[in-house]
Amino acid sequence: MSTESVPTPTGVAEDVQQKPRMAVSALVTNLREYGLVLALIAIMLFFQYTTSGTLFKPVNLSNLVQQNSFIIVMALGMLLVIVSGHIDLSVGSVAGFIGALAAMMMVIWPLGIFSNPLVVSIVCLIIGGLIGAAQGYWIAYHRIPSFIVTLAGMLIFRGLCQALLGGGSSVGPLPPGFKALSSGFIPELIGTWTLVPPTVNAAGKTIFGSGLSLQMTTVIIGIICVLASAFFGIRSRRTRERHGYEAEPFSLFLIKTVIMSALVLFLVYQFATYRGLPVVLVVMGLLIGLFVFVTKRMTIGRRIYAMGGNAKAAQLSGIKTERLTLLVFVNMGVLSALGGLIIAARLGQAVPAAGLGSELDVIAAVFIGGASAMGGVGQVVGAVVGGFIMGVMNNGMSIMGVNVDYQQVVKGLVLLGAVIFDVYNKNKA
Repeated sequence: MSTESVPTPTGVAEDVQQKPRMAVSALVTNLREYGLVLALIAIMLFFQYTTSGTLFKPVNLSNLVQQNSFIIVMALGMLLVIVSGHIDLSVGSVAGFIGALAAMMMVIWPLGIFSNPLVVSIVCLIIGGLIGAAQGYWIAYHRIPSFIVTLAGMLIFRGLCQALLGGGSSVGPLPPGFKALSSGFIPELIGTWTLVPPTVNAAGKTIFGSGLSLQMTTVIIGIICVLASAFFGIRSRRTRERHGYEAEPFSLFLIKTVIMSALVLFLVYQFATYRGLPVVLVVMGLLIGLFVFVTKRMTIGRRIYAMGGNAKAAQLSGIKTERLTLLVFVNMGVLSALGGLIIAARLGQAVPAAGLGSELDVIAAVFIGGASAMGGVGQVVGAVVGGFIMGVMNNGMSIMGVNVDYQQVVKGLVLLGAVIFDVYNKNKA
C-alpha cells in the first residue's frame, strides 16, 4: 500500500493563491525594468500621434538612430563609471576634441598613410584610451574626486578642441569612407523582396500595389537577433532556476519577450523598407552585446559592481580597486573617442561645438535607465533604453517645433523624476 501523501484541498488552494502573489512580487521586483520598456513604448506612441505619424517613418527612424547613436555608445562606458561609484563630466569635450583631431589628420595635416580614415580612427581610439588613463590615474591612485578631475578634463579638452580648429572655424569635408560610419548602411547581400508588385495601366500610372520592397539582409539579421535574444533569455532563466535563484514567473517572462520581440521586428521592418540597417546601429548593437556579456558573464564585470557597492569590502576581498578604476576610465575614454568619430562622421566635418553638452544627455540616459548615483546598481539594457528615451524625446520635440529651451526643461524633469523614483524604491525597500 502506497504511503505517498495526497495534497489536501486546503494545500491546493494555498498553492493556487500563492502563484498570483509570486507574480505580483516579481512584477514589483522588476518594476524598473518593465516600467522603462513600457515608458519607451508610451513615449514613442505619444510622439507618433502628436507628429501625425512622422516619428515611425523609416527615414525618420534612420535619422533618429544616426543622430543619437553616440549618446548610447558613450552611455555604455558611463554606466560602468557610475556603477563603480564615479562620474565623468569630460566625455562631451573629449568627443569634440577627438572629432577635431581626426578631421585635422584627414584634411589638413599631410600625414600620408596616417590620413587614411581607418588608420585615423584607430589612432584616435588609442588617444581616447590614453586620455581616459590620464584622468583615471589621478582618480584611482591619488584619490582625487572624479568630479574634480573630469571637470578639469571637460575644460581642458573643450579648449584644445577650439584651439585645433582655430577658434570658430570648421574643418571638412571629411572623406566619404569615414562618413559611412554614421551615414552609411549595410550592403544588401541577399536581395530585395517586393511585397505588392505595382500594376501599371496603359497610361503608365500605378493603379494597384505599392511596389514596397524589403531589404532581406536586414530582415534576416533582425530575425536572428530576436531568436538569439529569446534563446539566451530562456537559458539564463533556466540557469537561475537550476542554481536555486528566484526567477520571474514564466508568464511575465513570455509577455516581456513577446513585447520586446514585436518592437524590434517592427523597427527592423521599417528599416528594411528604407535603405536597410544603418552601419552605426550595427556597431552599437555589437557594443551592447559585448557589454552585456562583460557585465553578466565576466569576472571583471562582477568586480566593478562589487567595487561600486562597497569599495572597502571589495578591496579587503582581494579586488585591486585602483587598477579596476583605471580600466573603467580607459574604457570610457575609448568610447568617448568613438562617440566623437561618430559625431564628426554624421556632420561630415569637425566643428568647435561638437559634443557640447552631450555629457548631460549621456549621464541622464544612465540614470533614467536605473543606475544608482551611489554606485553598484545599473544594467546595460537600462542604459540603452534610457538613451533611446532621450533620443525619442529629442527627435519628437524637434519635429513638433518645441523650443530648445523647453526641451531642456522637459529632459530635466524626466531625469529628476527617474532619480526620485529610484530613491523612493530604495527607501521603501
